[in-house]
Amino acid sequence: MTGCFITLEGPEGAGKSTNREFLAERLRERGIDVLLTREPGGTPLAERIRELLLAPSDEPMASDTELLLVFAARAQHLDQVIRPAMARGTVVLCDRFTDATYAYQGGGRGLAKQRIEQLESFVQGDLRPDLTLIFDLPVDIGLSRAAARGRLDRFEQEGLGFFEAVRNAYLERARQAPTRYQVIDAGQPLAAVQRDLQALLPQILERLRG
Repeated sequence: MTGCFITLEGPEGAGKSTNREFLAERLRERGIDVLLTREPGGTPLAERIRELLLAPSDEPMASDTELLLVFAARAQHLDQVIRPAMARGTVVLCDRFTDATYAYQGGGRGLAKQRIEQLESFVQGDLRPDLTLIFDLPVDIGLSRAAARGRLDRFEQEGLGFFEAVRNAYLERARQAPTRYQVIDAGQPLAAVQRDLQALLPQILERLRG
């Protein structure tokens, strides 16, 4: 097996964290070394940047500031966690990555795709996920699930229009590169979602064999 980078994407309430754990267990059952991480975050310094990004504040955060903070955290995460793990032959399962930037800062905030692409190239070089799982569900269901968890973060406080744009951006990226993306209906009961993940395991294992 070779190192592999799998990202899990989707809006609030899509169940990425729960399903990341499920997928990790299925891989570990097969003797595969798995690392779980997330964005923004993944290292102590990147987690502090995450706090800045998510905490509600009386001072509005400029969209460019938000974008640069996201990529600053990503640069640290790649250097300290993702690249070393892949060099060891580990499968990295990451809760969000640059597709989230295209969805939230591109789709939601309306920042130019070209600006994100420039930072993606600068920070990541040619590194892209080997596989991206997009957990898709209607916006109203996702926001209802997020609200049930408790206090909303800065992004979760955005309106329906913002999250519709986020969802559409994710789905458009999946349409543009169907070989890298798998869209999973996260509006189903959890057991059904995990059956869909189980069905993807042969494809994931084939990618790991390179």
